[in-house]
Amino acid sequence: MKTLIKVLGLLMISALFALNVNAAQPKKIKKITAIDPQTGLIVAKGVENVIANCTACHSAKFIILQRGDRKTWKDMIVWMQETQGLWEFDPATEKSILDYLATNYAPDDKIERRKNLPHNELPKNPYEKIM
Repeated sequence: MKTLIKVLGLLMISALFALNVNAAQPKKIKKITAIDPQTGLIVAKGVENVIANCTACHSAKFIILQRGDRKTWKDMIVWMQETQGLWEFDPATEKSILDYLATNYAPDDKIERRKNLPHNELPKNPYEKIM
């Protein structure tokens, strides 16, 4: 009987320790404070540069539906500059845009989507000669 009590006690202590370890490492949840009513973009530092430079050519929905780390966003910008006529950014503007996108539209475990193609594997712009 004493052995059974000891075993049960050890099991309870082990279970409590396991629960405590998981509780000590909560998942980071990004709190969205506001959404821009005109664009639907998350209101955060850098959103003005994104609106001014990105939505001049395409809808903000294109941004909202994408996910990427800093390199992915940079690759998309380079592809747009090389093939779609996007202008070059000054370093401060580019940093602001990349900081915003990488922070607010980073990969999300809950969103299942194929990995973005590298910019050099995207199709050629059929309207390239028109521009």
